[in-house]
Amino acid sequence: MLRLRIWLTALPRNALILTDTPRPDCHTCEGVGGIEHDYGDYETGEWAGTEWEFCSCWTPWAVTLLPLPRRPRWLRRRRDTGRDPWAPAGYSDEPPF
Repeated sequence: MLRLRIWLTALPRNALILTDTPRPDCHTCEGVGGIEHDYGDYETGEWAGTEWEFCSCWTPWAVTLLPLPRRPRWLRRRRDTGRDPWAPAGYSDEPPF
């Protein structure tokens, strides 16, 4: 049984995506959607990485429903300069308390 949800993504462009979610009452993965397996380096025995095995209760697919338009330049946020815009000359001379 599919458990669908709508998801907003920003990479590579803003879009609405339809995706499947793992079963929350799954006894194998406990609702995560997969099982992590740590593995080590055979020569040193130290941790070398983690592999992910997908559970049978979840399929990692996604379908793009609607690409969202970009914001016009005049609506984009401006960078914060760290100055107080309401202070005289844009800079506060009061000490912080």
